[in-house]
Amino acid sequence: MTFLRELLAVILGIFISFFIMFMVMIAVASVAGSSLGGSKEINVKSNTILTLKLEEEIKDYAPKGSDPFEEILGFGDNKMGLNTIINAIENAKYDDNIIGISIETLQINAGIAQTQAIRNKLFEFKESGKFITAYADYYDQKNYYLSSVSDSIYVNPVGGIDFKGLGGHLLYFKDFQDKYGVKMEVIRHGKYKSAVEPFLENEMSDANREQTQAFLNSIWGEMVDDIASSRNKSNEEINHIADELLARNPKLAVNNGMINNEYFRDQYDDMLKGLSETPEDEKLNIINLKDYINTGKGRISSSSKNKIAIIYAQGDIMYGKGDENYIGQEMIIKALKKARKSSSVKAIVLRVNSPGGSALASDLIWRELELTKEEKPLVVSMGNLAASGGYYIACNADRIFAEPTTITGSIGVFGMLPNFSGLTERLGINAEQIGTNKQSIGYSPFEPISEGFYTVTKEGVERIYTTFINRVAKGRNMTFEAVDKIAQGRVWTGKEAVENGLVDALGSLDDAVAAAAELAEVDEYKVRNYPDYKKNLEDLFKTPFSGKTQRVLKEELGADNYNIYKSIKEMTQLKGIQTRLPFLLEIK
Repeated sequence: MTFLRELLAVILGIFISFFIMFMVMIAVASVAGSSLGGSKEINVKSNTILTLKLEEEIKDYAPKGSDPFEEILGFGDNKMGLNTIINAIENAKYDDNIIGISIETLQINAGIAQTQAIRNKLFEFKESGKFITAYADYYDQKNYYLSSVSDSIYVNPVGGIDFKGLGGHLLYFKDFQDKYGVKMEVIRHGKYKSAVEPFLENEMSDANREQTQAFLNSIWGEMVDDIASSRNKSNEEINHIADELLARNPKLAVNNGMINNEYFRDQYDDMLKGLSETPEDEKLNIINLKDYINTGKGRISSSSKNKIAIIYAQGDIMYGKGDENYIGQEMIIKALKKARKSSSVKAIVLRVNSPGGSALASDLIWRELELTKEEKPLVVSMGNLAASGGYYIACNADRIFAEPTTITGSIGVFGMLPNFSGLTERLGINAEQIGTNKQSIGYSPFEPISEGFYTVTKEGVERIYTTFINRVAKGRNMTFEAVDKIAQGRVWTGKEAVENGLVDALGSLDDAVAAAAELAEVDEYKVRNYPDYKKNLEDLFKTPFSGKTQRVLKEELGADNYNIYKSIKEMTQLKGIQTRLPFLLEIK
């Protein structure tokens, strides 16, 4: 009896300890939540300069979590939403307290199309008559492209500009597979469908080189056009500077008109004081973008009861629920139904930023979009990527908009399975199978792929490819043959996609929203964002410290190596037949 009493006392003590710890966490969360929620009021003073550093990862849509535990325990990602950045710049244009913008970013953690969208909005801001200046210790190409919209650009005297044109690299694994006996079995359709090429060859195919060179040239052409216009130069001059590296140090950059002057930081601050007419003995009135957004400037206010729903589909397409990092059919379908049933929602815009993924999930979303289009106008806006499965879910809209630098198309299909038979044979491991029927074993990663399994899987790939082409042909009012000609896994930029009929017009998310309102015949409206990303405490603990883990990996591996690690990991986790972007290419 004594033992039982002691055991019960221990159990009770543990229970009470956990209960107290839980209550303490709730109290801390409550205090932190109130401090995060704005007990410190942020005021925008008169004669204020808005600073853009853009250090966080920029997503098309990054709603702030409502659960204080997410911030306290480090579950949240350090991110900003493109939509809130664009809205903040739009509000700053009309804000009498904001006299100008200072771009002070070292590295933009955003895609080319997102960067171009921010640049275009900054150009609109400058047209209001307010100034924009830029300063950095060092400019990479993306940062310089954004900063080139400024009236004047300054660099640290020992800094420089990495301005040389766009390029990228692909890793090929065929020799590695042959050497170690670990390979990927591949079944594909599309001569350009080269997502799997690195596992089949040891060098770039002519088809892949053709498409890659084409879209790099198209994106670079857009950047050169914009930079040349802002710096009052010809395209030929800009390309000559890139070819000869004539901006590699501050003096060359100044002499060739890429930079206005070389300043130390204190000299730049003095220049800002002159622009803002701030006395030398006083501090500049400065507010950073994040604080400006937290004052409510990340939204465009409207009293209208009419709504245009924007449904954000961002990340890889995977079968399942989905969240803000990947597209699952469950969450997108739920958002579409909710927007469709709302009497205040007059039209729907699907914002796609995805390299594609699961063919099954893509088709399930496509079907729900078909049902939605029967009831309300449906417009698609493409971000950095709307390729393969990303294009699959876009193709049936009433209108499709893309940024000039959007990567889209890639209408092709593949299946990929890991195979370790070469390795197990070398290690002397023999895998035996036993089953009730001829095909009951299916595919074994420890045996070479059988002719029967390959035939059946190839049949599935061809069936989905045909379905994909038919979906596009119906949505774009084209013939099967016409779509097939520009499909085959070929990648296009948004500018090229307008020319070949895959996209209706070049434009931003705002342009797509305006088009949706026009189709719905409403003049006054406000925007309602979907899906609603909500995590309960149980969801947070399923992936403990994921945000912190990613940050640590990035710090330890470096951004470039982390992206390679992430891409390879994603490729090895693919399940089922895929409609996915045809390569892993980091553009620089």
